[in-house]
Amino acid sequence: MKILLAEDDTQLGELIVYMLNKSGYKAEWVMEGGDAFYYASNSHYDVLILDWMMPNGDGVEVCRRLRKQGYPGAVLMLTAKDTVEDRIEGLDSGADDYLVKPFEIGELLARLRALTRRNYAPILEEEMTINGLVLNRNSHMVRLGSEEVQFSPREFQLLDLLVQNKGQVIPREVILERIWGLDSDVAPKTIDATVKLIRKKLDRIGKQDLIQSIRGVGYKFEN
Repeated sequence: MKILLAEDDTQLGELIVYMLNKSGYKAEWVMEGGDAFYYASNSHYDVLILDWMMPNGDGVEVCRRLRKQGYPGAVLMLTAKDTVEDRIEGLDSGADDYLVKPFEIGELLARLRALTRRNYAPILEEEMTINGLVLNRNSHMVRLGSEEVQFSPREFQLLDLLVQNKGQVIPREVILERIWGLDSDVAPKTIDATVKLIRKKLDRIGKQDLIQSIRGVGYKFEN
């Protein structure tokens, strides 16, 4: 069973991931709402565990956005907010269950078992192929024939964004919002530097020219 945890408390996040893996789950962990939205939109998870309070998009906002675009999977909300009104807001955002902090790990595992007994969406493909390249969203590897290149999570997010919108120019503002979040302090040069790193890695497998710079606008992935 594959689970995405979105929790910005390092100590709690490490504990939950450790216990999930120890219990036989395959757990991935992000610390920002923007990353949670991206990974949930572009991969399959049996359950999303979303903390309510996170930077770059809280759990309720992330859940609401995912449901708005038709996300069908299970969502468990974690929060210290425990009033009836808070519970209603969390559930109305599209969450399937709600767990108040502090909680026992045993209860969290029981909630997960209950959620996964329900019928959710079928598993989506983790790989996509374009121009001979095979992109694996789980491993962040890009393969051409027998050649493989490893990308960092941020590099892969940007490459994946361009690939999904191949042939279209993606403005820097959109890249900033989707990959780093509008509230981040990332400078435009950071986007250019990340694209440069992606091109350098693609060059190892002879595909550096797939990403075009559109002067004064942004970037485009060639068909």
